[in-house]
Amino acid sequence: MVVNSVHWFRKGLRLHDNPALQEALNGADTVRCVYILDPWFAGSANVGINRWRFLLEALEDLDSSLKKLNSRLFVVRGQPTDVFPRLFKEWNVTRLTFEYDPEPYGKERDGAIIKMAQEFGVETIVRNSHTLYNLDRIIEMNNNSPPLTFKRFQTIVSRLELPRRPLPLVTQEQMDKCCTKIADNHDQLYSIPSLEELGFRTDGLRPAVWHGGESEALDRLSKHLDKKVWVTSLENPRVNTCSLYANPTGLSPYLRFGCLSCRVLYYNLRELYMKVRKRCTPPLSLFGQLLWREFFYTAATNNPNFDHMDGNPICVQIPWDQNPEALAKWAEGRTGFPWIDAIMTQLRQEGWIHHLARHAVACFLTRGDLWISWESGMKVFEELLLDADWSVNAGSWMWLSCSAFFQQFFHCYCPVGFGRRTDPSGDYIRHYVPILKDYPNRYIYEPWNAPESLQKAANCVVGVDYPKPMINHAESSRLNIERMKQVYQQLSHYRGLSKLSHPLLSGQSGPLLPLWPKMQKKKKKNFSTLIEHSKHLHNRFVFTQALPYVAKLSAYYLTFTLQCLHWRATWGSVSCPRILCHAARNRTTNLLVSR
Repeated sequence: MVVNSVHWFRKGLRLHDNPALQEALNGADTVRCVYILDPWFAGSANVGINRWRFLLEALEDLDSSLKKLNSRLFVVRGQPTDVFPRLFKEWNVTRLTFEYDPEPYGKERDGAIIKMAQEFGVETIVRNSHTLYNLDRIIEMNNNSPPLTFKRFQTIVSRLELPRRPLPLVTQEQMDKCCTKIADNHDQLYSIPSLEELGFRTDGLRPAVWHGGESEALDRLSKHLDKKVWVTSLENPRVNTCSLYANPTGLSPYLRFGCLSCRVLYYNLRELYMKVRKRCTPPLSLFGQLLWREFFYTAATNNPNFDHMDGNPICVQIPWDQNPEALAKWAEGRTGFPWIDAIMTQLRQEGWIHHLARHAVACFLTRGDLWISWESGMKVFEELLLDADWSVNAGSWMWLSCSAFFQQFFHCYCPVGFGRRTDPSGDYIRHYVPILKDYPNRYIYEPWNAPESLQKAANCVVGVDYPKPMINHAESSRLNIERMKQVYQQLSHYRGLSKLSHPLLSGQSGPLLPLWPKMQKKKKKNFSTLIEHSKHLHNRFVFTQALPYVAKLSAYYLTFTLQCLHWRATWGSVSCPRILCHAARNRTTNLLVSR
């Protein structure tokens, strides 16, 4: 029987560690490698020119690699459901292979294609290589629901077997066994489009900082692994000024488009770590960024509304403001805060920013200052960020806005203090906001505080040449912290999750397992039992008739926290004044001793 295979590239734009492509080659007489310009990506207004350029470069590189193997990449325009019936007939296709897509849209699309292929008598083979683990297995091990804390996710992953070893690069010998004739008019029929053909204006387009393609990805990986000191210190990375700029060994866009296999990265890091550190098993922290990627994929795989508030069961429904003008200023780097504007300018120009810079601008847009929905920020990142992945992008924005996964809303990034600690010299701002280049270090992060004479000497008057701050950070952050507190208090009351609504503290019936394991419901008023089971909470803290004072103690802690927040919002300091710490500690000690 003649086997005519088609391998459908989507993500996974590579020849190394591509199990679905290997299945297409296995025993085939002909193999054609196809890329369809899916309108979900191609027709989206939220895909910017840098992302398109990266994709087209990745396709060019893939086509070049296939040429060396006497094959070519077939780029076809149209919707998959319209394209495949024509290709099945034209090429007498008997086998279709592609990489498993764990995201809801991809699963729905692929299900329709598999059903169609069956109707045409075409065998379909799907293999997973975009994630390290089987996401369904992780969900199954968590009582058939995705783990919603990273700690829980790590616990489950630590019990799984290691990811499968990556497969080798496709060889000339493999391709020669299934030779496919390439037509003379191939470039006219199946060529890779240019940016101009896609409707982009390229006049004044800056040179690419990140070049797409498997060849570039593997070259970067090789340089990455040469930095053995980096691997040994990866568990506790330090951020400095240099970290803020695009790194020639950065890999995140290549993982997003599948130009680099996550399994190749995983095992290269693992083997190098064991060689350098002389340890048998690397810590999970070494693979932290890869695991965060897997975590968000797992949370999103069965949630088609993962990128929305409405209909999203894990997203806190926060009443965000609608403010298109403020959103535009943030997206275009016109906030009047140089640190924020520099980050957004770098993102728009280059398509990448450091992960802590992402934290800063996301906090500023949402819970920190502007109180605008994370959905709006996610869409801007989807347009501009090269490594923006549907699951990871939406998950990160929910996390950073405290809408899911992370609820420490009292931690707020100061748009002045955080930047100053990261880059005291302000050179990052001078690079991306050159209008401020002549400001001294003292005022580079808050030019509005500079004397008017200095502003004129620097040829940049705030309010004329550079915008005034669009908001008072100290006031806005205090207000927004109070808003978040109210949201979570209402949520806790609704769900019955707050400490003071716990069955033991409120007098309501219910299980006591979350705080006191092994206690039975019927013993909730037995305070001697309570003492016995509360050793892990305090040093033999006397709980007899203590419940009213537990509530009072919580109030003191809340007051202390709000004082600390006031200090942080005003000064952007990570640490709180010692006097507040002493005051809170003395107040707490007096309460416990007197009772």
